[in-house]
Amino acid sequence: MDEFFADLDRLLHPDQVKRGKEQLIAYESDALTAFAQRPLAVIAPRSSEDLVEVVRLCARHGVPYVARGSGTSLSGGSLPVAEGVVIALNRLRRIVEIDAERRLAVVEPGVVNQWVSDAARDVGLYYAPDPSSQSVCTLGGNVAFNSGGAHCLKTGMTSNHVVGLKVVLPDGETTELGGGDSLEHVGPDLAGLFVGSEGLFGIAYEITLRLLPLPESTYTLLAAYDSLESAGDAVAQVVSSGLLPAAMEIMDRLAIEAAEAAVQAGYPDQAALLIVELDGEAALVDAESEMLAQVIERTKPVETRLAASPAERATIWKGRKGAFSAVGRLSPDYIVQDGVVPRLRLGEALSKIEQFSKEDGLRVANVFHAGDGNLHPLILYDGRNEGELERAEALAGRILRLCLELGGSITGEHGVGVEKLAYMSEMFAAEDLAVMDRLKAAVDPGGVANPGKMLPGEAPALSHQGIHPLEAAGVISRE
Repeated sequence: MDEFFADLDRLLHPDQVKRGKEQLIAYESDALTAFAQRPLAVIAPRSSEDLVEVVRLCARHGVPYVARGSGTSLSGGSLPVAEGVVIALNRLRRIVEIDAERRLAVVEPGVVNQWVSDAARDVGLYYAPDPSSQSVCTLGGNVAFNSGGAHCLKTGMTSNHVVGLKVVLPDGETTELGGGDSLEHVGPDLAGLFVGSEGLFGIAYEITLRLLPLPESTYTLLAAYDSLESAGDAVAQVVSSGLLPAAMEIMDRLAIEAAEAAVQAGYPDQAALLIVELDGEAALVDAESEMLAQVIERTKPVETRLAASPAERATIWKGRKGAFSAVGRLSPDYIVQDGVVPRLRLGEALSKIEQFSKEDGLRVANVFHAGDGNLHPLILYDGRNEGELERAEALAGRILRLCLELGGSITGEHGVGVEKLAYMSEMFAAEDLAVMDRLKAAVDPGGVANPGKMLPGEAPALSHQGIHPLEAAGVISRE
C-alpha cells in the first residue's frame, strides 16, 4: 500500500488526496447512513486524464475503489470498501456541449442532474430523468444506478436517455460504448449494459445524453382520497383508460404531514394524495385532460385540485420531491425501500404494507412513483432504541418479498448496492446469478471495481435479523 500512495503522490497534487480522519468522515457512508466504513483515502481527479491514471494505479496495485458523486445512493452503492479508496468525481463537472440541433448534451460525471436542464432551457430543451435528489445528484451516479424520477413514466429511465459513454474499465483501459452522438447504433447494446451496473464495470468519464423539447402545455391534477388503497386503485383506473401521463405520484398521510411541515405545499389533510400530470402539445393535453378528469371523478376522490399557474404546479412538486428529506421531521431514522409491483396490484400492495406496519409496530410513510408501480415506503425507527434498526430492516424485507410475490422486483431505481444483496437469490435463479458473476469477472478480473456490491456471491448473505452482509464479514461497522 505504501507503494500505491507513493505513486499516487507523484501523480496528483496534494490537495487531490485526502487521508486525514476528519477529512474522511464525510465519505464513510452514502445516503444509507445505517452503515459506515472509513476508506484509506479519498482521491479527487481534476480531469478525465487524472481519473484514468488513478484507476490504472488501483488496478496495478490491486487496490479496490468505489466511485462517488454526491453520495445520494440509498442502497449503499457508494459505501467505501475496506482497505480501499473513494474516487470522488465532483470536480469533473463540465457541461462539455449542448447541441440544440441534434438534441444532445455531453457532460462529465460530476455534473448535477438539474444543471443539464438549466443549461438546455434557453434552446427549448430539457433532460427528462428527474430523481427527487436532482438538485444535488450527479450524472455519473444516475448512470451507475439507472436513475428514474417522477416524470420517467412517459419518457423512460436514464438508460433511455444515454446515447454514448466514454469509460475507463477496471483494468485501466479506456473505451467508448454506444452510438457516440447518434441515437442509433448497431451490435450489442453495451451502453445499456453499463448503465445500471452500479460501478462494477468501471467509471464513465464522459456521458452523451439525449435531450427532449420542453412540453408546449402541462396539466397538473391533485386528487385526495380517504384511504391509501383507494389512491392505488385510482392509478389502476388511469392506466386502464389508455392514458399515458407524464407522471403519477402518491403520498400517504405521514408523507403529507412531513411535506406540509417542510414546504407548506397546501396539501389536503387526507389519507392519500394522487398527483397526475399530463404534458405535450396543447391540443393533445386539452383532450387528455378532459378524459383524465372523467376517470378521476369515477374514483370518487374526497377533493380534486388543478394547478392554475406554473407557481402552483411548482409548489405541488416541491412538496413531493422534498418528501424524503421532510420525513426526517417525523423520525430520527428511516429506511427508504425501493420495490416494484405491477400497477394493477398497487392497491393490494399498499393494503398489505399498512397491515405489516401495524403488525410490526413501526410507522411507514409511503411516497412513490405510482405510474410504474415503484414503491418507496419509508420505514420510521429510532436507532437509539435497542433492536429497532433490526426490526425496521426485517419489515423492509417483508415488503421486498411482498413485491416479489406480487410479480414485481426488489428495486426500481435505487439499485441493489449492499442493502438488497440477500434478495438477489430470491429474485434470480442460480443460473442467472452465475452469468452475472462470469460477466463481472470478465470485465474486472482483479475484483477492484466496487467489490461487494450488487452480486450476492461477493459477500455473505444478509440475515433476516438485519445483520448487514459486510458487517457480518467484519468489513464494516456501525460505530
